[in-house]
Amino acid sequence: MLNDLDSSAIIAVSDIGRAREFYAETLGLELLDEGMGGVMVFKTGRTSLVVYPSQFAGTNKANAVVWGGASDIESLVSKLKAKGVVFEHYPELGLEGDIHGSGDMKMIWFKDPDGNILHVNTM
Repeated sequence: MLNDLDSSAIIAVSDIGRAREFYAETLGLELLDEGMGGVMVFKTGRTSLVVYPSQFAGTNKANAVVWGGASDIESLVSKLKAKGVVFEHYPELGLEGDIHGSGDMKMIWFKDPDGNILHVNTM
């Protein structure tokens, strides 16, 4: 059924201009297309990330996007911090500090300007 179709992540935002700056400038994603109503498509690895305006932006309380396979997560954290990204800490789960570990996997979480939770890991 769906196993032969490509998929992409999709994120609702409240301010399309602010989102463009965050996803293109802060995260360094390439803007591939901008459609009607402010819908934007960014290249991310071999997939895409669709960003669209919505009154429901930031209401998701779970991961909205996950990027996997970061080879040097420490360097990535330094670069994102230099661009003003603040990382999420989850002390109630025993996860303190900017980089969390579980076995060989390292993970980070941060939010976009609307509060959408973004996640990067080394696996």
